[in-house]
Amino acid sequence: MQRHIFDCSEGCPVESTLQIISGKWKSVILYHLIKNDVCRFSELQKKMPNCSRRMLSLQLNGLEKDKIIEKKVYPVVPPRTEYRLTSFGKTLTPIIIEMEKWGQMYNSIKSSSND
Repeated sequence: MQRHIFDCSEGCPVESTLQIISGKWKSVILYHLIKNDVCRFSELQKKMPNCSRRMLSLQLNGLEKDKIIEKKVYPVVPPRTEYRLTSFGKTLTPIIIEMEKWGQMYNSIKSSSND
């Protein structure tokens, strides 16, 4: 997918950020890489059981293409692949952590309103 550099009015930097981290799984992948530093494909799959192998692979490839994560493949049988955040990808840590905090707050409010 072609990425756009937005040069317009207020809010455009938000669009730039969202085109990198949007989608159901990219932010979750980033969260797991922040919390675990390095994850193998199979570890990510276990942490995200509702994400298909194909979708996980597509999302990882997109993040790698955008220089947010890096992939290291070890020449062993069976192949071993590890993913980690790049230095640039680590700059997303405060955003993802704030999303985690907001989600916890939202879930708390929603669960207390269901009582």
